[in-house]
Amino acid sequence: MEKGLERENGLVTLFSDEELREVSGVKRVGEYVEITCGCTSHRYGDAVGRLRVFLNGFLEITCECTPGCQEDKLTPAAFEKHSGRETARKWKNNIWVIVNGEKVPLYKTVLLKYYNQQSKSANGSHRSHNGRACHHDEFVRCTRCNKERRFRLRTKEECRIHHDALADADWKCSDHPYDKYVNLFHIKMP
Repeated sequence: MEKGLERENGLVTLFSDEELREVSGVKRVGEYVEITCGCTSHRYGDAVGRLRVFLNGFLEITCECTPGCQEDKLTPAAFEKHSGRETARKWKNNIWVIVNGEKVPLYKTVLLKYYNQQSKSANGSHRSHNGRACHHDEFVRCTRCNKERRFRLRTKEECRIHHDALADADWKCSDHPYDKYVNLFHIKMP
């Protein structure tokens, strides 16, 4: 069983009763906990929704801003944008839940505990703000000159080239596809 999860009456519980005692609109449903949430726009007022926190840390919001709203299974960022919030991209601050009768931002609650663990264990996969996968550049040290050479990791082919260079115990700058000219500068010392 995952660390921090408890078993109660055969069901896995994400949060203890103590953690959610003061939160309004809590409903435990099988693999997730559902909480009434909202986002306030200065122009349109409060947009209310139902936040679902799943066992794997995934967050999903069903919008209930108007009786005819068809928005379902929104990410927190998409819900923030749908609500008309002027300063989007700060959903942890802008989306709130009711605790002791007060609107409290998500980041001040325990509800993001598993979301933050999920993002930390993303296994090296990074996503930019637009949702597309991106990679950081990596470096491999030349066995001949001892310099580190940068490898761009934007495509599958670039990732494969980097992987092959890492696997080669005798990799040198002249093997680098982007720096073919580098071997011209290597001078063999007698």
